[in-house]
Amino acid sequence: MQFVSFFYNFAFVFFYKLIIMETQTIKTAGSIKGGEFLVKETQPQEVFIPEQFDEEQRMIVDMCEDFLKKEVFPHLDRIDKHEKGLMESLMNKAGELGLLGFSLPEKYGGFGKDFNSSTLMCEVIGSGYSFTVSMMAHTGIGTLPILYFGTDEQKKKYLPKLATGELVACYALTEPGSGSDALAAKTKAVLSKDKKHYILNGQKIWITNSGFADVFIVFAQVDGDKFTGFIVEKDFGGITLGDEEHKLGIKGSSTRQVFFENCKVPAENLLGEIGKGHLIAFNILNIGRFKLGAATTGGAKKICSFSVSYANEREQFGQPIANFGAIQHKLAEQAIRIYACESALYRASNSIDSAEKSSIEQGKSHEEALLGAAKEYAVECAILKVAGSEMIDYVVDEGVQIYGGYGYSAEYPMERAYRDARINRIFEGTNEINRMLIMDMLLKRAMKGEIDLLGPAKAIQNELMSVPEFGDGDTSLFGDEKKAVENMKKASLMIAGFAAQKYMQKLANEQEILMNCADMVINTYLSESTLLRTQKLIDLQGEDTCQTQIEITKTYINDAMDRLYLAAKSAIYAMCEGDELKLLSLGLKRFTKKEPFNTIKSRRSIAGKLIKANKYDL
Repeated sequence: MQFVSFFYNFAFVFFYKLIIMETQTIKTAGSIKGGEFLVKETQPQEVFIPEQFDEEQRMIVDMCEDFLKKEVFPHLDRIDKHEKGLMESLMNKAGELGLLGFSLPEKYGGFGKDFNSSTLMCEVIGSGYSFTVSMMAHTGIGTLPILYFGTDEQKKKYLPKLATGELVACYALTEPGSGSDALAAKTKAVLSKDKKHYILNGQKIWITNSGFADVFIVFAQVDGDKFTGFIVEKDFGGITLGDEEHKLGIKGSSTRQVFFENCKVPAENLLGEIGKGHLIAFNILNIGRFKLGAATTGGAKKICSFSVSYANEREQFGQPIANFGAIQHKLAEQAIRIYACESALYRASNSIDSAEKSSIEQGKSHEEALLGAAKEYAVECAILKVAGSEMIDYVVDEGVQIYGGYGYSAEYPMERAYRDARINRIFEGTNEINRMLIMDMLLKRAMKGEIDLLGPAKAIQNELMSVPEFGDGDTSLFGDEKKAVENMKKASLMIAGFAAQKYMQKLANEQEILMNCADMVINTYLSESTLLRTQKLIDLQGEDTCQTQIEITKTYINDAMDRLYLAAKSAIYAMCEGDELKLLSLGLKRFTKKEPFNTIKSRRSIAGKLIKANKYDL
């Protein structure tokens, strides 16, 4: 039967690929490689958790929170109305504090902070509504292409001024006919007869910061078919802007169309190599996705705190609504999802940080090291983007519900938060695209031999063909959860592997199945990250002080297993029938079996901690 032979075929395919294809990965200082979490075990001491922040990093939190409190939050309505010069002044003030050059090398006027500190800064600034969008666009997709792919002369010319805010950058990629399919861009770049300039003609849409940007990172087709990047200054001429877009949310960020009509770009402003613009666009998106995961975590914490505070203040039927179980469920679930995303965020952050430092020790520049580290953990970056954007959507939606009618009023904070959060599932590649990318990158890494799926595939085959083990098993605090995470990995491999073998090169056409598989992988990564964080926290602080985190971990993994089961079942029903369906269903049942757990009791306990603190305090 195909189900039985699948394991042998799967093993043969990957064994063959291991032999004939060259492995290209960076060394990661002993940590697991990108995507390898699916087939290897990580120990708690190997991850970084936010409870480990040192005094300097906590000062970063204070500085960012103070900036938002004094400069941003009092002026949200003015920002949303595009008061002339206001956003520019905020960017200048952020530059004066060093926030715009926070992670740029010191030789270019930056602070040269490590990646974990940069992640923390992005998280805290993530609660800044439209200002966050403008700042992240500038420091991320606006500045990093020059840092990673610019010449020495380009870096020296632009980076110091971008670090101070003297120059503001934007990223001009999307066109009316090319969104997710970025390489289909129609903007053209033609080299002048004297070869001193490229003449740009075309149109870009949805360009953040375009209303006040000085520098545009622009992608155009050289000779009609060579996708290429350029650094374009507004003062070059030939650039006109459309009116500000009237958007659902993030109203205070400048979003306009950009038109290039015979825009003369000096030849020395070519960014990277001709025809290699895709390397810039796609590699920059890895960092963009990661930073979005950080920003949504910070934003969600603030919204959760609003929810808790309001639930304590609002009285109905003679008591605060925080006393009601239905409200407590919402508050607890907000905290559970935030904690899980935050755990995954700093796990991935430390992986990137360690890989970057290892590469620098091997003689690579800061720019090469960070670019390579982000590429290595591109799977994790995509996971964080999807998980973070959907987490904050849940948090703001339930925040509106907790506020009731007041949540729908622009006089209260939930209305703006609700509208602003929605864009995150579209930014940096839609969540649908990112889900398919997760599976595409995992399978490609396996075929290149960068992840060993041969051993795990054989192990799954042997386990499914054997009699299940019975007994008490691990009776420790997290015995059931560790077993659950282990089985999540097996179930994910089983379903993804069967899909790869069944559809082969046509798997890309089975988007629903790919998204089912991606959901399994996402739930697995967040479950393991949550477990590792709490285990390490217990090692640092003791079990008695971590009761809320223990409840969160057990509840999250319990529910994640249910979500994984539904995703897997959907894929199985789509892929097979008859004996194959029965056998795969039996395998899934085996890998998703779990002990009963009272989530209602657990959520009440979690909510009690939040209600007492009157904010998100984990």
